[in-house]
Amino acid sequence: MAESSAGSTGAARKKAAKSKSPAIELEVGERIVRISNPDRVYFPARGETKLDLVKYYLSVGDGIVRALRERPCMLHRFPDGVAGEKVHQKRLPNGAPDWMETVRVKFPRYNRTADELCVTEVAHVAWAVQMSTVEFHPWNSRRADTEKPDEWRIDLDPMPDCPFDRVRRVAHVTHELLDELGAVGYPKTSGGSGLHVYVRIKPEHGFTDVRRAALAFAREVERRAPDDVTTTWWRKDRDPSKLFVDFNQNARDHTIAAAYSVRGNPEGTVSTPIRWDEIDDVEPREFTIATVPARFAELGDLHETIDDNPYTLDTLLEWADRDEREGAEEPPPPEE
Repeated sequence: MAESSAGSTGAARKKAAKSKSPAIELEVGERIVRISNPDRVYFPARGETKLDLVKYYLSVGDGIVRALRERPCMLHRFPDGVAGEKVHQKRLPNGAPDWMETVRVKFPRYNRTADELCVTEVAHVAWAVQMSTVEFHPWNSRRADTEKPDEWRIDLDPMPDCPFDRVRRVAHVTHELLDELGAVGYPKTSGGSGLHVYVRIKPEHGFTDVRRAALAFAREVERRAPDDVTTTWWRKDRDPSKLFVDFNQNARDHTIAAAYSVRGNPEGTVSTPIRWDEIDDVEPREFTIATVPARFAELGDLHETIDDNPYTLDTLLEWADRDEREGAEEPPPPEE
């Protein structure tokens, strides 16, 4: 007689329980972080485990903490590894030790609040990985004033038929325009098929104005590279061979993977800071948890000076006013 599905499930769970590796304890700075089931495979392409993931984040500790420091952070958790279900977690998981830090953020649309992880030391990252976090998605504002972003994010997001050479070309246009504005851009791979550029800004404006400024910049990039770029809002209306400059990543509670964040795919790719002179040769899929630690040891954090170069959005907001006066089509307001 065939075994019932319930019986199969129960047997599988018992087998999995028996196969769990014993927990270990790691000394992370002044903290002790307990890692349960350290040998569970998280990344099937090469077989890296939960412990390998923890060790990766410790190897880039200064970089990941700098990327996350003092920011509300959404966690993308994969309790069964990246081949399993992904959980989007705004609130700090239950069972956190008393040395974990949070910041309370509001969600007006739902009349709710959440106490989100607020990293200030690498042990916070290690504990989040213990709770099956693979990806870290921080806000572009900090807990001193979560309503005033201090980071402008330029997301070069290729459409399905957009070749990576087109992404490279648009990155160069982006760099040239930033130089003209006197803004210092810090590029990184997305961990997928695109590139991101971060610009530190003075926390003088709310999310609405930062998004308006980002849209004005995107439109100027489109004017300079009309064959390569689109800012069309509705995905169904975009040319699938172009690159979308996704200004909406600057809206409130919209997040993208941090610098040094691993991505939830079988290869364990990493959103990796790069130099501008690497754009023409960079192969994003080569940056993984297996390769980035050596790169970090050699180069350090290429975003180390990002806080030294804050930019004011005045010129971009003037461009936004001009575009609106001239009747540029406005995207719908973002959902919050």
